[in-house]
Amino acid sequence: MTKIDTARPETVLPTPSHTVGPFYGHALPFPGGGDIAPVGHPDTIALRGYVRDGDGEPVPDAFVELWGPDPDGEVPQVDGSMRRDPATGGFVGRNGVEFTGFGRIQTDTNGHWTARTLRPGTRGRSAPHLSVCVFARGLLVHLYTRIYLPGDEATLSADPLLSRLGDERRGTLIAEDEGNNTYRFDIRLQGQGETVFLEFT
Repeated sequence: MTKIDTARPETVLPTPSHTVGPFYGHALPFPGGGDIAPVGHPDTIALRGYVRDGDGEPVPDAFVELWGPDPDGEVPQVDGSMRRDPATGGFVGRNGVEFTGFGRIQTDTNGHWTARTLRPGTRGRSAPHLSVCVFARGLLVHLYTRIYLPGDEATLSADPLLSRLGDERRGTLIAEDEGNNTYRFDIRLQGQGETVFLEFT
């Protein structure tokens, strides 16, 4: 074993650098993560958007988790989002029948994400919305937000959260209707146009 004289810096070799985690792309994605709606369901909507950092650059290694009620406003109580193959133990994805209300989508190299889910129904005093959790590099604590769908302005204005926000901030929580039951919702982590994030205590 070679002895290194730490009193002489020129003899000490640098240690290799390490990328600071967490590494969300390892073990968290699962087949069909964005295919939340059962195939052929009439209330299916498509959501798509980008996750961007404070400079407006895409975040290629983020995760967007979605939770939402069914069209009747009921929170699903069924299993089935992440089924395992009994032989290999690997994920085999959804069964395509039950609606669990849960999805996990990894952004692509352009920071883009997409999901198919059911149009959420009204729950209590809140306007129909999906709950969102964002995981991304540089975030040691994940972020929570909501996606509201455009529609009845009176319902949106009466929502307890939206009614407390000014127009500009409120707009960061309402998806853009692109037609054909498709909605765009971009998530800005910080900076100008930062998405409204929620704090739970």
